[in-house]
Amino acid sequence: MPNPAPPADPIPVVWSPATRLHVPRHEVWLGVPTPGTEVPERVDEILGALGDHDLHEAVAHGDELLRVVHHPGLLEFLETAAAAWAREGYEEVVGQDRVVPYFFETPALVAGMEPTPPAALHARTGQYCYDTMTLVGPGTWEAARAAVDAALTAVDLVVGGQRAAYALCRPPGHHVTPLGYGGSCYLNNAAVAAEALRAAGHERVAVIDVDAHHGNGTQAVFWERPDVLYGSLHVDPAAGWFPHLFGHASETGAGAGAGATRNRPLPEGTGDGPWVEAVADLADWAAAGGATALVVSLGVDAAADDPESPLRVTADGYERAGRALGGLGLPSVMVQEGGYHLPTLGGLVAAYLRGHGDA
Repeated sequence: MPNPAPPADPIPVVWSPATRLHVPRHEVWLGVPTPGTEVPERVDEILGALGDHDLHEAVAHGDELLRVVHHPGLLEFLETAAAAWAREGYEEVVGQDRVVPYFFETPALVAGMEPTPPAALHARTGQYCYDTMTLVGPGTWEAARAAVDAALTAVDLVVGGQRAAYALCRPPGHHVTPLGYGGSCYLNNAAVAAEALRAAGHERVAVIDVDAHHGNGTQAVFWERPDVLYGSLHVDPAAGWFPHLFGHASETGAGAGAGATRNRPLPEGTGDGPWVEAVADLADWAAAGGATALVVSLGVDAAADDPESPLRVTADGYERAGRALGGLGLPSVMVQEGGYHLPTLGGLVAAYLRGHGDA
């Protein structure tokens, strides 16, 4: 009887101490300040569970690919908003030391007229931020930019010959569109990683998003492009879940990107069986679409104990998902997205990486 194949070496982990610098303190949800869940401690819980993996500190990269993904106005705003908020004295006037919008330039307000750009920072914030949950403070830009560097360093490892690499990105990024941030996300790490793989010579990259919530930002970045496939499984937005407007099965891309988007909305209470089946379906779709490299938006907030979604996935489900996507045999970059139950967070990430590495 042949000996079983030895387990694969643990997937290398890329991280940056600067990702701890973003401290949201609180969110404003339905007008009520509530404690933030996307906290710096997430970094240490994940690192603590990945002690057998080789750690690589993120290397600084230029902004070229970041500017392919995001409008320069968004980048300039995020880089300067916290200092401007402090300089203009909002903490003294209203007691709020974090940048948070209250006014949004919606089509209902504009009503077909040509708006004049707002002068006040508290009004300009609503041009870029589309919710009241995603506050900007001292260190937010530095942390978000370090997360991008982690994703790009993971790409470097894969382009350099590693089969797979994991980027411990924090804050997460898949809700960020070319011009707008929200959903506790500031810069789209997965989209930048996909652009980096394209720039390295991969003709078609698949981004598979297993976060509990639809990655509306990543979908928006690649909506009209055929060279990056975007597939997502997530709790059904029609049941009232963020991002509410997007993530329905009818959304399949537009223009040259028609058919390059695939959404698998799932009912509340979905557990391992149908959830892993949806992952496998997206893996088959990516393979059939001719992908030569893979980015996984690795949110683990579909887990049963997570406070941010009603899905019921276990660590075994995440390990099986890792095997399904790792089984594609593609150069792979895993980018951390959500996951907010600190006692189980690290173990869930480890389970996915174990499955992906052993496939």
